[in-house]
Amino acid sequence: MSPDFASLYTDHIAAMRRLADQALAANGFDHLLIHSGALNYAFLDDNAYPFKVNPHFKRWVPVTDNPECLIIYTPGETPKLAFYSPVDFWHKTHPVPDEYWTAHFEITPVGGIREAKALLPDMKRAAVISETAEPFAEWGAAAINPEGLINHFHFHFAKKTGYELACLREASLIGARAHLAAERAFRDGASEFDIHLAYLRAAEHNEHQVPYSNIIALNEHAAILHYQYQERRPPAEARSFLIDAGASFNGYSSDITRTYARERNDFQHMIERMNEAQLAMCAALRPGMPYADLQTIAHRHVAGILIEFGIARGEADELVANGTTRAFFPHGIGHYLGAQVHDVGGKQADEKGTPIPQPEAHPFLRTLRTVDVDHVFTVEPGLYFIPSLLEQLRATPAGRQVDWQRVEYFRPFGGIRIEDNIRVTADGHENFTRPAFERAAAE
Repeated sequence: MSPDFASLYTDHIAAMRRLADQALAANGFDHLLIHSGALNYAFLDDNAYPFKVNPHFKRWVPVTDNPECLIIYTPGETPKLAFYSPVDFWHKTHPVPDEYWTAHFEITPVGGIREAKALLPDMKRAAVISETAEPFAEWGAAAINPEGLINHFHFHFAKKTGYELACLREASLIGARAHLAAERAFRDGASEFDIHLAYLRAAEHNEHQVPYSNIIALNEHAAILHYQYQERRPPAEARSFLIDAGASFNGYSSDITRTYARERNDFQHMIERMNEAQLAMCAALRPGMPYADLQTIAHRHVAGILIEFGIARGEADELVANGTTRAFFPHGIGHYLGAQVHDVGGKQADEKGTPIPQPEAHPFLRTLRTVDVDHVFTVEPGLYFIPSLLEQLRATPAGRQVDWQRVEYFRPFGGIRIEDNIRVTADGHENFTRPAFERAAAE
């Protein structure tokens, strides 16, 4: 059954208004302005870069592709929305929306941001959240992107509303459909580029609508964590395929990774073991635990896999302590997910923005908060054969515990990453990704 977005949004906008009331009061402001963003142009050119909406803006309204809009909010009053809808014969413009969410706003069409001036409150008491200072500084705004206000929002954005959770589930379903299409293309012998196109077609997204650049990696390319290209020709032998790609719904994102082997070999068995380990990591998430604890759990699982497949000798805790696992698993276990793929507030101890110290053993963790109900995370362990890191490991005493012939066997496959999107519940977790794949496969 489809979610009742109208009802969910009613509760969501009420929650957003309560949060804004608290943030404004705590930071000494009476009004809040949120700019959707501006078009930015390439150097010495009249072509604009792809538009990326202000993430604060799309948390209020599901408008992700229209620049020069402005939300104007004063506690106790209906929010105003100056909606950019100019007369323009060069480009397709946006008609004034009439959807389930619009009943919660006073909407005024404008031909440009400066036309919104007539709607403004007393700017001496107004805080603005915008990527550009103008025209707000010219209009006398009290502050633009005040740190205390933004920290307040970012800390509380970690806990998702029912509307946000529904959007994230929809984004997961779209992403799962596209992942299945990409796997089919891989098994049909397609190039990285053609797999990428199959993904976009199934997601019904263009290059600029996916929440981040797709990682489409065949063979050794899977050992490049943020591999950013797509080869136009298929390799002579496609041994493995790693895809890290998401989808968007109402401005909210999914972030999903899967890894496949062409044949049923030791690399395929390793994928299966990593899948089992990843599910155990998801099950370990509980309210009240420091998210950094999951990083330690992940390294122990990686150590166990290294031992099981004859890549390293010793005890699991020993391989974690001496840095062996870091050479094979060099990144963080996950991050917050929401209106931004790497969602905000992950390193704040409180709404004032007090930083949580980064653990020395885990320098790349993006999230250090204590896990709470309705936090949404990615859980994405990996095991890679990265030449530069392996050479560093080989030069250390820990390198003597590695079977380098086994490393050479696995090196041509690149590596493994498996990533699901997880909501924490009072008694465990909800996995958005696995049911989405099941539903997409049944369609």
